Amino acid sequence: MIGVTLGDPAGIGPEVTAWALARAAAEVRREVVVFGDPAVLARGAAAMGVALDVACEGVAAPAVRAGEPSAAAGAAQVAWLEAAVAAARAGRVDALVTAPISKSWARRAGFAFPGHTELLAARLEARDVAMAFVGPRLVVALATVHVPLVEVAAALSVARIVAVGELLAACLDRDLGRSRPVRLGVVGLNPHAGEGGLLGGEEQAIIAPAVAALAAALGAAVEVSGPLVPDAAFRIAADGGVDGLVAMYHDQALIPVKLLDFEEAVNVTLGLPIVRTSPDHGTAYDLAGRGSARPTSMAAALALAVRMRARRRAAASGR
Repeated sequence: MIGVTLGDPAGIGPEVTAWALARAAAEVRREVVVFGDPAVLARGAAAMGVALDVACEGVAAPAVRAGEPSAAAGAAQVAWLEAAVAAARAGRVDALVTAPISKSWARRAGFAFPGHTELLAARLEARDVAMAFVGPRLVVALATVHVPLVEVAAALSVARIVAVGELLAACLDRDLGRSRPVRLGVVGLNPHAGEGGLLGGEEQAIIAPAVAALAAALGAAVEVSGPLVPDAAFRIAADGGVDGLVAMYHDQALIPVKLLDFEEAVNVTLGLPIVRTSPDHGTAYDLAGRGSARPTSMAAALALAVRMRARRRAAASGR
């Protein structure tokens, strides 16, 4: 089954979820279980002007209003997410598509993790995970995620960059079907990739050794290049020069992704035993309940989860 969580019921999650499911093929909807209040999902469907009939389970959120974040909304989104993860642990769900949550309201409801990625890694006992974004023009994984910019350099290590590169290479090959050899680029941290140490030493001390170690670990099936000059790396990727990039920090990756692929980019958690995707936007309380939210990223997240799940199943069966 494919689990879909409604996210924050006060945000646009119910609307974009309803639209994405209504546009999905009937055979996909039959494989979906929505973790959320059926009444909230119905409200989202009505706002978007779509009809929807899918399996739905989860605690009710009758006190929640669209566009009005609250403690009740925070508690509901946490309960739905935990129910979906429990279903994955039990083997009921092998793919999960998550609508946006509010980290601040979830935290008030007892959510002890920075976000979905960290919760899923802990609950599903994944040793190494990475956040990646998959769009029509860019595929980028992050070496560090929600780290203040001043702390990024200290958070980087050869081992972490190699681990993220290995996860991204596996995704490009197994889940996205890129032709071999897969071409992987590792982005530098500093201007001009450090300019030989004149503008920073992380490229020489950490990133270049990680590129060498990654190339050795992946072998001939993957071509690894880097450290790439950051201001050129994303243009190279967008033009098809590499299949995917390992970026050093959050905004280094997300600014170009949201500039080029905002409507269709999908957040993918690498390294989990299940497929997990999500849209690349937040709760957008200012749009909730109006039927004006753009649902294309959620639809792309569902479609990508379906494709990735099918490819993994085919690989497991030897087809």
